[in-house]
Amino acid sequence: MSKTVQIQSTTQFSNLLSSSSIVVADFYADWCGPCKQIAPIYEQLSAQLSKPNKITFVKIDVDRQQDLARSYNIRAMPTFIVFKNARQAEFIEGADPKKLSAVVKDLANEANRLNSEDADGAGQSGSSGGTWLGAELPRGYVDVTNQVDFLGLELLNWDSDHGSARGLISGDKPKGHDDPKDWVESDTDEQLMLYIPFQSTLKIQSIHLTSLAQNPDDEEKPSRPKHVKIYTNRPHILGFDEAEDAQAVQEITLSEKDWDPKTNTAKLDLRIVKFQNVSSLVLFIVESEGDNEKVRIDRIRVIGESGEKRDGKIEKIASDD
Repeated sequence: MSKTVQIQSTTQFSNLLSSSSIVVADFYADWCGPCKQIAPIYEQLSAQLSKPNKITFVKIDVDRQQDLARSYNIRAMPTFIVFKNARQAEFIEGADPKKLSAVVKDLANEANRLNSEDADGAGQSGSSGGTWLGAELPRGYVDVTNQVDFLGLELLNWDSDHGSARGLISGDKPKGHDDPKDWVESDTDEQLMLYIPFQSTLKIQSIHLTSLAQNPDDEEKPSRPKHVKIYTNRPHILGFDEAEDAQAVQEITLSEKDWDPKTNTAKLDLRIVKFQNVSSLVLFIVESEGDNEKVRIDRIRVIGESGEKRDGKIEKIASDD
């Protein structure tokens, strides 16, 4: 029996991105000759390397799943995309069996190495289930970031030379300053807007923000968030003017003492009575530390409790104005 998963919906694919450390996606078409030629090799890799919740192989029919094809800018078939912790790691266009095999096996070896390190307790901070956390979990609550609908994430005013929203939700440890694609940085000024939809309604106790920007006096470098506004249950991302006019559910101003010097993480404690049935969050970074004109975020974790699964599009549960 084949271990390859045939994707039937964007929700199914989003769930797999959040539940499997590595996802290998084959974007194909039934009428595509090269797709048929490489299909047996792809099935062989799937049979050899698939591991539940670790490495998952999927096939996506571009004619049936046009939204997914557009989302990942698929222009030729076959196209293979490898995701690591829900973030795109490799993009292979065309039927190149040697390159596909090499890329997948390298990632599989890396996954096995990281799993061994996790088992030994290495490279983690306040983690559970092999996911990096920048702060300890409060008693009675868990990391519910795996409930994020990765395909619905949106950013406004972000510098495309750096990472994306999906990287912010990644469960791997921040890489530091060596990989500019590992963090998100604002573009024209210090303001940054992030839209986070969820697959289920959540009770949210806190949000952990990690930022490795540490020199607010250097105007040439990005700095950490200082003033954050949080909105709930919006059906889409807010514009900056719209956010300025709307009433935030909570506003938080961070100071130096709020940042853990070891993990560079600030814990945003929320008024939980206002975050009981949350289907989406909008985080508006209004101001950064110092006089810097850019802000940097490396990771975001959402802490709380999972509720009922959503079915279909996000609907606004209650007004937060």
